[in-house]
Amino acid sequence: GLSQYSSDPRTEWDLSAYSTRDQVLEAMRSLRYKGGNTFTGLALTHVLEQNLKPEAGARLEAEKLVILLTDGKSQDDANLAAQTLKNLGIEIFAIGVKNADEAELKQVASEPLELTVYNVLDFPLLSSLVGRLTRVLCTRIKEKSNKENADIPVNTGPQLSPTDLKISAVTSKSMHLTWSPPLRPPKKYRIVYNPSKGGIPKEVVLDGAVSSLQLSNLTSHTEYLVSVFPIYDTVVGDGLRGVTSTLPLSSPRSLRVSELSHNSMRLSWKVAQGATQYLVLCSAAPDGAED
Repeated sequence: GLSQYSSDPRTEWDLSAYSTRDQVLEAMRSLRYKGGNTFTGLALTHVLEQNLKPEAGARLEAEKLVILLTDGKSQDDANLAAQTLKNLGIEIFAIGVKNADEAELKQVASEPLELTVYNVLDFPLLSSLVGRLTRVLCTRIKEKSNKENADIPVNTGPQLSPTDLKISAVTSKSMHLTWSPPLRPPKKYRIVYNPSKGGIPKEVVLDGAVSSLQLSNLTSHTEYLVSVFPIYDTVVGDGLRGVTSTLPLSSPRSLRVSELSHNSMRLSWKVAQGATQYLVLCSAAPDGAED
């Protein structure tokens, strides 16, 4: 499977799209380069949530490997997203080209770094890595397959996926989430939320025995996308998704002006619920009108 990214990750093809080497090579030849920014953290999250799913061709019993190819320093937190993948047993190989940040590559990649981090000065030099990287990848898959014999069912559905996400007690700054756990309790839950019109996603990780969460410090009058992912030892179950908007902040009402003089006036208004301070702005009327 392959995804490209800049500020918006894009799946080029899923794991189940092609079944022969020639088909994959032909798809590579037809690939259009996607220029733009370098939001590596967002890209890693996209791979986890969109590409490493059963419906995208990911087999639950198979080892999961991600090869990150980047030519620049990430403009968001790549380390946090990478750690989430690594905590799920997904191995990350990091390949830097040209202006890639080697320190960041080492943060993102799995251990041992001498096998998982590569850096070359320009794109044509990537061909020099193919032989060694192929041998390392195949060896790592065999090693991990021999170590792990997890008894995980082949299908997901209610077995591994929570249901019935409810969003309640919505205020201008908070909301409460509840859901019904899957038949097989997860090790943890990962809750991701962000404004629907853009914004850096935030996440909370909960123990698998918990099935509710209070989100706070939200922005008022904003539509939020919320996702709940169950995390098992070697797989992420299907996520629940919901959309809701926080309430607008209350406003002061009934503004009155009194006690006018040549250089002063008194203002009064009905209070805005929850306000701790008020900002009062005053300016002269436009030119040509009386002050």
